[in-house]
Amino acid sequence: MEEVKLVERMMILPETPTPRRRIFLSNIDLTLVAYQESVSFFDPPANQMSFLEACRRISRGISRLLVTYDFMAGRIEPSLDGSSRRLEIDCNSAGFVLATATTKTRLSQLGELAAPKPEFRQLVAFLREENEDELELKDKPLGLFQLTQFACGGLALGSRYNHCALDGVSVHQFNTNLASLTRGEGLVVVPMPDRTIFRARNPPQISHPHFEYSKATNTDNTFTLRGTSTVLIDKPQPYNQIHAVPLSAKDIQALKKAALKDGKLKDCTAFQAVAAKIWKARSIAVKIAEDKISTMLFPVDTRTRIVPQAPAGFSGNALVPGFARASGRELKEEEYSSLVRRVQEGIDRLDDEYIRSGIDWLEVNTGMPCREDSFSLVSWWRLGLETEEFAWGRLKCAAPVVVKPGIVFLLPGSTAEGGLNIFLELEGDQVVEFRRLMMAD
Repeated sequence: MEEVKLVERMMILPETPTPRRRIFLSNIDLTLVAYQESVSFFDPPANQMSFLEACRRISRGISRLLVTYDFMAGRIEPSLDGSSRRLEIDCNSAGFVLATATTKTRLSQLGELAAPKPEFRQLVAFLREENEDELELKDKPLGLFQLTQFACGGLALGSRYNHCALDGVSVHQFNTNLASLTRGEGLVVVPMPDRTIFRARNPPQISHPHFEYSKATNTDNTFTLRGTSTVLIDKPQPYNQIHAVPLSAKDIQALKKAALKDGKLKDCTAFQAVAAKIWKARSIAVKIAEDKISTMLFPVDTRTRIVPQAPAGFSGNALVPGFARASGRELKEEEYSSLVRRVQEGIDRLDDEYIRSGIDWLEVNTGMPCREDSFSLVSWWRLGLETEEFAWGRLKCAAPVVVKPGIVFLLPGSTAEGGLNIFLELEGDQVVEFRRLMMAD
């Protein structure tokens, strides 16, 4: 990919003044004080909209949106409550970053756009400060966009969000609202950023073991856990090559059929069947010891699982880690249906009491999502991102910029036939074994 050149970088402020206030961050939010980067692609505008006009539309749209999403123009600060070492969002109208850029590369030269690749880093390159590692968290914007025009006229919208502000569902709502505003229309979803519905109980009542979380060690960066350290986040990490393993709609249907074959399960979703297969294949491929416990985490939306339910338009983090765990020996020897059932149990256990017990566990313990012999399975497979339609056109596809170690992504396949692509970071010999096991009966 040829060099991406910066056109302009600006700080977008709310269109009209917003009241100064503080937003409480829940214990779920505080396990996610880290930046997430993704990129969305668009074909050349069918309406012949110029890049200058597209930039004007998105700039104005963000400014208007920040009146309602005032917290996204804010900054993370220590709580005003001197007795508590928590973080919260100071809605101080500091702003949201927008960068615009161009490149002589054509969209077609990038190959499969739904596949994360190193070239995508250029599409968020202007969303980091030169002295990034020296900045304190309170000086970093919570949201940043980079709109890049390709030589063919196609566009890429790179985004960088602090995960503590929005989960995947909330990001989709934010982008849907922004898309509507760029078209000159109104909000589609009214955001509700109050997270006190996820506040820990007083006193905490831990009623379940919580294998989905790990206690922090002295070497962990506690800013990503509870917001109590001044150590910065997002340290550079070495990555192995990202590999893609496709599953066709026929492959997925075969997995569902195999899961139900012995009659021990009444039903099985496509996600449950695929997740169980990935769990087994990856654990064996990385040669987990037979006496070690392998844990697979997967985000579960708890908006409708808590009592009372989160309000429509809830804008925060309501995705908590469901999990399935088994020993290396069990993963090798158990029937496939048994592993699928473990995935189902990981979802089913997340009722109101379990969710609140987990929040209370995080209140008592400094913790993070499980790190011992574990990985996280993140599905963008059926998020409905393709419904986002901006002034310059409908979203073509979206992908994470990188696949970090310990993460497995499920992204839509390149066709409309219902297939998917598994993206994961493994060493060469491990991915060969993973592919073999995924295709094995």
